Amino acid sequence: MQHAFPFSRRPAVVLLCVFLLCLISLPLSCLPGPAGIAVGDVLAALAAPLGLGDPVSPETSLIVLDIRLSRACMALLCGGALATAGVALQGVLRNPLADPFTLGISAGAACGASIMIAFGAPLAVLLGISAAGLISGGALLGALLALGGALWLGRSGGTFSRESIILGGIAVAAFLGAVVALVKALNEESVTSIVFWIMGSLQGRGWNDLPLLLATLLPGLCCIACCWRALDVLGLGDEQAAQAGLAVGRARLLLLLGASSMTAGCVAVAGVIGFVGLVAPHVLRLRLGVGHGPLLFGAFFGGGLLLLWADVAARSLLGGGMEIPVGVVTALIGGPFFAFLVKRR
Repeated sequence: MQHAFPFSRRPAVVLLCVFLLCLISLPLSCLPGPAGIAVGDVLAALAAPLGLGDPVSPETSLIVLDIRLSRACMALLCGGALATAGVALQGVLRNPLADPFTLGISAGAACGASIMIAFGAPLAVLLGISAAGLISGGALLGALLALGGALWLGRSGGTFSRESIILGGIAVAAFLGAVVALVKALNEESVTSIVFWIMGSLQGRGWNDLPLLLATLLPGLCCIACCWRALDVLGLGDEQAAQAGLAVGRARLLLLLGASSMTAGCVAVAGVIGFVGLVAPHVLRLRLGVGHGPLLFGAFFGGGLLLLWADVAARSLLGGGMEIPVGVVTALIGGPFFAFLVKRR
């Protein structure tokens, strides 16, 4: 019993450290950028809304608050949502390699966005909305339709089988990937835009995109938060979970809907960003253990931290205002690191 307190305190210490790192990283991520702004001016612009510091020029305030800070907040929320969805999917499907794109959600979002990029200009004019808004809406609709297809294929005997859902997601992703290839072949002028969007990027994203992200993130987060204990019980297996009194089919459906809703909003806003939902949960699991309560909390801030600094690297590595798609950065970081984890464990 003498050792119980230090071991029970360790997850709280890890979670506090991850949370504090996010708070510190948010202003630090606003320092680099193509526009050369002094560190003091950046910090003064960040402090201005709080009534602190010296006043700065409108141009500095625009760059720091409306461009850099908004983009950093979007990266933090998207990364947190993808990592949280990854934890939920790995628990529901009892598959350590599951991530938010296992169910074909990314393929559905890519298909919807590709169709809008290639053929949506007349529709944007008709509806009176921007092209970016139309692309985001198409991505969100495609992601939700792909989820519906995977769940429909995975439903058997009135319940959802985890094996059937995975196979359904693979089938949906393969079909929609072919549709994207067809769209690129039919409209070659849009190939560059489609490819850049599929690789994932937060370029040009800001406060205007926050409502769309929150509209899918908050309901999904609520579904997962309400069912976090069910994730621990599902780890025992479907039969044992049912014997423990858990409505397995209902719990699995709620968790899948929550994870998919969060992923769909992120993909609709920032494109397809991989490895965040795969690497962040595994790294934190090494420190927090397999209990899903602390792991979900830690994954949200850990995933946000990963994507935040990946986006800083994406917009800072090249000069002249050029950017690398952030999905490429996360793949370059996450691929070798995850291979190292798999090899070791």
